[in-house]
Amino acid sequence: MQDDSQKREIDNRRNFTFRLNFFFFITFALFSLLIVRLAVLQFVEGPKLSAIGVDTSTRKNQIPPIRGNIYDANGYPIAYSTSTQSLYYSIQPTTRSKKYDEAAKETAEKLEEVFQKFGDPKLEMSVDDIIRQMDLNFQRNYLYVPRRIKSGLTNEEVAYFMENMSDFTGIEIMEESVRNYDQNSIAVQLVGYLKKYKGVRQDIDFYKDKMNETDPTLKYLEEEEVGLDGLEFMYQDVLRGKNGLKTYPINNQEHIIGPMRITNPEKGADLYLTINKDVQLRTEEAIMTHLEKIRTSPNKYERAEYAQTGFAVAMEVDTGKVVAMASMPDYDPNIWAGGRISPEDYENFGYVLSNGTIRTVYGPYKTTEERNRHPSSIVPLGSTMKPLTVLLGLNEGLFTTETRYNDTGAFYYGRAGTHQVRIGNSLGKVFGYIDGAKAIEKSSNPFMAAMVGNALYMRGPVNGKSSVEIWDDYMKQFGLGVLTGSGLPGESAGVIEYFGEAERASAQSALVQASFGQQGRYTTLQLAQYAATLANRGARVKPQFVNEIRDADGNVIQGYTPEILNTIDIPEKYWKEIETGMSKVDVQGFEGFEHKFNRKTGTSEQEVSKRRANNAVFIAYAPADKPKLAVAVVVPDGGFGGYGAAPIARQIFDAYDAEIGLTGTPNKALKAKLSAQNQNEANDNSVGVNGQNGDNNVATRQ
Repeated sequence: MQDDSQKREIDNRRNFTFRLNFFFFITFALFSLLIVRLAVLQFVEGPKLSAIGVDTSTRKNQIPPIRGNIYDANGYPIAYSTSTQSLYYSIQPTTRSKKYDEAAKETAEKLEEVFQKFGDPKLEMSVDDIIRQMDLNFQRNYLYVPRRIKSGLTNEEVAYFMENMSDFTGIEIMEESVRNYDQNSIAVQLVGYLKKYKGVRQDIDFYKDKMNETDPTLKYLEEEEVGLDGLEFMYQDVLRGKNGLKTYPINNQEHIIGPMRITNPEKGADLYLTINKDVQLRTEEAIMTHLEKIRTSPNKYERAEYAQTGFAVAMEVDTGKVVAMASMPDYDPNIWAGGRISPEDYENFGYVLSNGTIRTVYGPYKTTEERNRHPSSIVPLGSTMKPLTVLLGLNEGLFTTETRYNDTGAFYYGRAGTHQVRIGNSLGKVFGYIDGAKAIEKSSNPFMAAMVGNALYMRGPVNGKSSVEIWDDYMKQFGLGVLTGSGLPGESAGVIEYFGEAERASAQSALVQASFGQQGRYTTLQLAQYAATLANRGARVKPQFVNEIRDADGNVIQGYTPEILNTIDIPEKYWKEIETGMSKVDVQGFEGFEHKFNRKTGTSEQEVSKRRANNAVFIAYAPADKPKLAVAVVVPDGGFGGYGAAPIARQIFDAYDAEIGLTGTPNKALKAKLSAQNQNEANDNSVGVNGQNGDNNVATRQ
């Protein structure tokens, strides 16, 4: 028994020793892991964790950037940013004696008194308005984000707050920028407008991508105003600049506990456009004046009672610079002040917000039914197609410069009897034996239909391409049915109809109708590029709108380089043939014009809601021997192109000649003449000119 007792004691001691050793081993292992982990924290993860710690104890708020300005070619400000003083409020910590919302309401009552006494009456705010801006329910901002209470503080308000800042806990005054547009409304649809980022970030892909930005200087702010159309949108990244930063130390309850540090925002770059202010304004005025004239003209050839809108583009032939782009009527873009438009203004001016020279725009029609009775801004070319039709026919060998066609006043195609279609001349005219040049001069529809449209169809496919595909190739090489390359947001490529007509009816019908400008609808910018391509004898130049981009210090960071998109190789004698015809086209409004010029009128027919509308279309370039400027004018429902559109183009050429010079130097005598005319018109209209739009305060020029 004694031996067993001793044996058990020895076993117990042995087990105790083992457990004790095992305990010390585990403890050693745990301490070793702890030491290793501490080492990792100290030397490997320490810097990262330190940064996180700093970040959780500070907050960075972006200060909106200062948007770059937009100037005309001579440095005249069209869209510019000015500074304004804004009042911000930071929610204060809750104390034993007062909750944060009680303190905010007390501050709101004091602010209302100051606003009423020293503020602009137009910007009056009630206590409820101020509390709403404070966002005490945190619906728009986190606790630590300062709330903007009011922008556009008067000097008196700023002075009062600066002198009595200690009486207003949590407020600060910050300088911000406000977008302004020239009151003359210069190329407003081209320039575009701004809206609040928070209102567009979910709808526009460009701004959706900005939501993932991590750089605090580039991250968009909810209340920031951003470009939504035109050049404001196209050059958004260039114009925007970079955010400033306000850094706040905060505690674990996210209350601000120390002084802030401010990094000032960086101003965006400035755009210097190709648009010439004086040429642009002359163009806009010419359209509106002429629309009024033709609506009430006693001349039956000139009268166009339904004409409500007009569109024009003037583009330099050799450079592609667009010196004027007018979509009329226009509007005062300052109705977008603050990044939003009132429902009343949108109802009044919604139809003129878009740029009708590059996309579909209708006139001021109140109902859809009424609107459908009128053509949009994208119209068939009509007879302005004929120079290209003749070029195509000559280049494809369908006839020669010596070929004569007997124009009897009509051409027929299709099955004789029930399906035969007659193509006739305007007013039933008969021109007899004519060549291609004379066909352009007289605007012969039968010549185009017989010698080009029908002849191309009868020849059949070439090298695997159908006749309609061959036609389409020529159209697109001259910029019709494709984008112009301008890069303007929302630009239309036009509406090609000849493929659909070939499927519905026949290729013959499609080509015959297309030959005199009836199987495609195009924009005014496309027509201007087309006219410039004719002037360049086959070089299609990219339309451009920006001469220079300069940084905030005035340094040029991007200059101007002309760009040729494509060239068309056509023999010189064919060019001379169409130029001869274009130089003799009868046209109104160019009496006394000092330069030889080539032109083509067009009266495009369009079926709209069981009514046939006649659209006035006109293209021209001058001087004829050394082309400098190409102009395109479109007046939907404008009647004959020679009456409804050509006189507008004359005013544009004169304005360009006076300001820039069709021969390279400004025409001083013409400029003096135009200035005298403007002064006389101003004197005649001096009474009541400010009241013409009084019903709507800010209105379109009609």
